[in-house]
Amino acid sequence: MDTQQVSAPPRTPSPVRGATAATAGVRHINTRHTSRFTVIGNHLAQHRQLSLLAIGLSTYIQSLPAGARIGIKTLAERFPDSEARIAAALRELEAHGYLSRTRERLPNGPVVTRTCSYNQPTGTAQRHSAPPPAPKPRRQAPAPVAVAATPPPTPPPTPAPPPPPLPRPRNPLPQYLRAATALLSDLHRHAAEITLTEKDVVLLAPAAATWFERGATAAVLRKALTDDLPRPLKRPAKLLRYRLTALLPPPPTPEHPIVLLQNCDRCDRAFRSSTPGNCGDCREEAADDPHTPFPILSG
Repeated sequence: MDTQQVSAPPRTPSPVRGATAATAGVRHINTRHTSRFTVIGNHLAQHRQLSLLAIGLSTYIQSLPAGARIGIKTLAERFPDSEARIAAALRELEAHGYLSRTRERLPNGPVVTRTCSYNQPTGTAQRHSAPPPAPKPRRQAPAPVAVAATPPPTPPPTPAPPPPPLPRPRNPLPQYLRAATALLSDLHRHAAEITLTEKDVVLLAPAAATWFERGATAAVLRKALTDDLPRPLKRPAKLLRYRLTALLPPPPTPEHPIVLLQNCDRCDRAFRSSTPGNCGDCREEAADDPHTPFPILSG
């Protein structure tokens, strides 16, 4: 009698094509993702120097869309970890090349922090990455599309050079400083946009006195400071500082000496003369008044 053929029970298929069931350790039950996924390299997932919090934080950051906020306070609100632990994890990622934070000044003035996340470690930090992954199996499913790589960090802007120093008179005569202070304090009457504080006037007065020392009249200086103002004028003191320096007249020469400013003995108004005395208006008034109590001095 023939022996009946007995068929062996079928083998349970492996959850992953091409893989065999492990007898010990972790067993992977993989399902292929078709949407809402992020590719993370084993150099990050198996990093030997990064803490578990840093690895998880980098994974979370790489899964966020571009422009998402990842400040320390924002992350502390999202996760149960403290701000101190999150800050330490971010420093780990920076040290190993997975994160960079640079401060940049925007064209309108504010300073912001630009954060870049890298799916590959940058620079010398690659030396600290995990061992290379195991060889790929013979039969491998098509790799999912990876998220776009984060652009490299923008280098910080070059700081603007400091402004040139304000000119100062060689011989700071008191009458020059008084005339300069009076002119600067009165500029708002000629140009309403120019409003200076007391500190601004004290800072700019020596530079204005240098103009007088080099022969400029009050009318010339006032026109140089108020003519063709920008609209709107946001920083009047900064504009005056530039004009007092850039438009400064040349120093006097022996062929063209400068006649000094004098203060009128009668009305205390500044006027140019080689000797002290009275200004032209006061001399005329004194000449018309025969009972004037003071002598008429020529200028």
